Amino acid sequence: MSATTRDQTAMTLAIESPRFGHVEIDPETVIEFPDGLIGVGGSRWALLTSDPGSPFKWLHCVDDPSVSLPVCEPHRFFSDFSVQVTDEDGERLGIDEETQVDVYVTVVAAEQLSDFTANRKAPILIWDGRGYQVINQAPGSDLRAPLFAEVSAAADGA
Repeated sequence: MSATTRDQTAMTLAIESPRFGHVEIDPETVIEFPDGLIGVGGSRWALLTSDPGSPFKWLHCVDDPSVSLPVCEPHRFFSDFSVQVTDEDGERLGIDEETQVDVYVTVVAAEQLSDFTANRKAPILIWDGRGYQVINQAPGSDLRAPLFAEVSAAADGA
């Protein structure tokens, strides 16, 4: 398991994760969440992956290594996905339409792929080493959107 890194020569931050065991994280990749995440403690997180080609990553809490959330980039699963924030949120976060951000949504896994869901209502925005979870004002921003609905529809149409 490795953190997404910028420079492998930097000192690392080591954590013991119940899910992943011993993990070394480049401190430069730690994401500060000044407002935390909805319903979860901790303000310092890192994106971890064991397979760089996988559409899924783990947002792992550095402050509490027992906490990690599966996430994905929503555009890989939802062609119509967009994020709209209120003017107040945009001002508070210091972002506008020109700000380049990485967007992730939390994922709820299930036994069957057809039951996997993504939280399109509260995406996670990351830029410049900071992260914020926002309430998405865009139409169709479901709390539990079927993650593989478009993939299934495409397969059925083939």
